[in-house]
Amino acid sequence: MKIALPSNQNQIDEHFGHCEYFTVFTVDNQKKILSEEKITPPAGCGCKSNIASTLAQMGVKLMIAGNMGQGAVNVLNNQGIDVLRGCSGGVKDAVESWLAGKLNDSGIACAQHEHGCHEG
Repeated sequence: MKIALPSNQNQIDEHFGHCEYFTVFTVDNQKKILSEEKITPPAGCGCKSNIASTLAQMGVKLMIAGNMGQGAVNVLNNQGIDVLRGCSGGVKDAVESWLAGKLNDSGIACAQHEHGCHEG
């Protein structure tokens, strides 16, 4: 399984659509991290770019994120990627917490993104 996180300096970036890069972890069936790679997102806003399809083609099944609008959640879900919002801290710590069953989705969409992405 592959898990992606919007990242900035190995921390979860609060803004999915404008992150510096995505960290993608490959995890085995025993819940051990096998590898980690960084993916540079295309220019522009996340939910309007092809990042969701790019991550889906890589085999990503989960996005662990800080905040994102419902539009971005829908785009990711349409590509077969589940979304877990409301997370913060180090990217590896977040994945390890999820693997241990300690993370839950906040269920809160970022209000400023509710009507589509804004350009930063």
